[in-house]
Amino acid sequence: MNKAKIVIIGSGPAGYTAAIYAARANLQPVLFEGFFAGPAGGQLMTTTDVENYPGFPEGISGPILVESFKKQAVHFGTKILSEDVESVDLSSHPYRVIGRDSHYMADAVILATGATANRLDIPGANEGEFWQKGVTACAVCDGAMPIFRNKALFVIGGGDSAVEEATFLTKFGAMVYLVHRRDKLRASKIMQKRALEHPKITILWDSEIIMVKGDTVVRHVDIKNLKTGEVDIYDAGGVFFAVGHTPNTSFLKGQLELHPNGYIKVVPGTCQTSVNLVYAAGDVQDHVYRQAITAAGSGCMAAMEAERELSARGFCL
Repeated sequence: MNKAKIVIIGSGPAGYTAAIYAARANLQPVLFEGFFAGPAGGQLMTTTDVENYPGFPEGISGPILVESFKKQAVHFGTKILSEDVESVDLSSHPYRVIGRDSHYMADAVILATGATANRLDIPGANEGEFWQKGVTACAVCDGAMPIFRNKALFVIGGGDSAVEEATFLTKFGAMVYLVHRRDKLRASKIMQKRALEHPKITILWDSEIIMVKGDTVVRHVDIKNLKTGEVDIYDAGGVFFAVGHTPNTSFLKGQLELHPNGYIKVVPGTCQTSVNLVYAAGDVQDHVYRQAITAAGSGCMAAMEAERELSARGFCL
């Protein structure tokens, strides 16, 4: 079995930033970037334009940004493995990381596997249709793009995240419709009040989008009232899923403490998990911000914390 001072699992902004810092600290990191479980680079790989990452005043495509992360990590000495991690054993130290083809014993592990935005199977909203052509799962990431400005925008969901995204989109859209399957919101009382009183938000109760249509971009949505069965066609410039995220933690099989919503629990203000020398960075532990820049920042934190602890224990000699 191979040995490594530090193994990083995940290849989004958190994973690659952790790799850059770990490599510069001479930890010779090994990074599993994934393969079958999802595209290396995570959610950025489906983002056509990233306009809120510092250093790119004209924006940059997600895949190009990820490739830059990767090149920088490799430049400083990171070993990249294009395979999935199938399991880890955190019961004894050093920890075992079992990939599809490669097995490692690691002194420290950084988990940066991210979270997957939940999407609904709506005709027209899938890959190869209007996904990333007016359909997205992150209003904060994409809402300011020109394609959505002064258009009718539709947010699917009924929780706090849905109301937050709808409120954010009122800065850009002509009108924002919150499409909810039930006759009451699940959001907190204060969030409900904001939505109900906002002049640019209309809530479509007991409704669901059953079709997304357009040409090169989204132009219309068909919305069905679940009580009456009536279907109305609306002009639309964008559709935003706000039905939650699922953290990618199933391979951990209960070896770490998780929050009730499934995200990895860390010591506040750090990336330290419930197991020593195991750290979590990025969206797999962040259910609040979920941005590329915050993920990168936590990747930096995780690598620095790991280096300090490894040094203190004499593993970096």
